[in-house]
Amino acid sequence: MSTDSQDRKSPRLLDQVRELIRIRHYSIRTEQAYVQWIRRYILFHDKRHPRELGAEEVTAFLSHLAIKRNVAASTQNQALNAILFLYREVLKCTLPWLENVQRAKKPQRLPVVLTRDEVRAMLGQMQGTPWLMAALIYGGGLRLMECLRLRVKDVDFQYRQLVIRDAKGQKDRVTLLPQNLFESLRNHLVRVRTLHEADLREGYGCVHLPFALAEKYPAAERDWGWQYVFPSTRRSLAFIRYSPASWPLDSRPDSVHAYRSGSPSHRYVLAIPGLREFQRSAQSVKSSTSLLPSKRRNPRSKVTSRLLCTWTVAAIQASGMSLPDSSS
Repeated sequence: MSTDSQDRKSPRLLDQVRELIRIRHYSIRTEQAYVQWIRRYILFHDKRHPRELGAEEVTAFLSHLAIKRNVAASTQNQALNAILFLYREVLKCTLPWLENVQRAKKPQRLPVVLTRDEVRAMLGQMQGTPWLMAALIYGGGLRLMECLRLRVKDVDFQYRQLVIRDAKGQKDRVTLLPQNLFESLRNHLVRVRTLHEADLREGYGCVHLPFALAEKYPAAERDWGWQYVFPSTRRSLAFIRYSPASWPLDSRPDSVHAYRSGSPSHRYVLAIPGLREFQRSAQSVKSSTSLLPSKRRNPRSKVTSRLLCTWTVAAIQASGMSLPDSSS
C-alpha cells in the first residue's frame, strides 16, 4: 500500500484531538474550546502544520490574543492549554520550549452577589419554566448546566434534596431542594410527563444516556426517571433562547453565578441568629489545627468540619428552622 493512500486514511488532526479528549473523558465544553483554539492557532499561521511551528509562533499567537484581540488572562491561558495539549498528547512532541512558555497572570475578581431584594425583583420579572429554573438555581446553588441536565430521578421530594450528577470535575454532590418550590416543581413534572407520554405514543421520547448505559439498559432511554426535568420545547438539539426583560436592578453585572453566590449567604447567614459567633469560633479552631505538624495542611480539617456541622445544626434548630428549608 502506498504512503499516499495511508495518509488519506489517517484521521485528520482535529479528529485526533477529539478522539484523545473523549478517551480522557473531558467535558464536551473542553472539547469544543480546545478544537476551536487549535483551529485558530493553525489559521493564524497560514495553515502551517503545528510540527513546523515552535515557541516563537506560540508566543506570537498568544501575544496577538492579548494585544490585538484584548482577551482576558483566563482566555489566553485556555488557548495555551489547548496548544500544549496538541503538542504533548496529540503530536507527542517532547520539546524543551513547551515548559518555558509563559502563562498570563489571572487577576483576582470578586463575585457579584445580589441582595435579597434584587433577587426578589429579578424573579418577579420571570414566570413559568424560566422562573422555576432560576428559583432552583438560587435555592439549591446550582450551576446553569447542572440545572439544564437535571434528571427526574435525581429530584427527591422525600429527602428534600437534589442529586447533581457528573458536575464540575466529574463529581456528584447533593444539594437542597427548596420546600417552597415543591408545588411548582410537582406541577411542572406533571406537564413534562404528559409531554413525554405524548412523545412515546408518536414513536419518540428517547433521551441521551451517559456512557454505554443505552446498550446496557436499552429501555432506559424511554424511562420516565431518566428524562430531563427541563426538556426542550422542540424535538431538536437547538438551544431555547428567551427574550431578555428589563430588570429593575442597578447597573451591577449579574449572571447565573450571582444567583448561586447569593444563595448560601441568604439561606444561612441572614436566617440563623448567632452564626457569625460560631463562624469566628470555627476560624479559631481552624487556625489552631493548622499549627499541628503535618505533611499537607488542610484548611478544612475533619475536626473543623465536624464542629461546623454540629454548630450549624444546633443554630438551625435554635432558630426554629428545618435544615432543608431554604424558603427564608
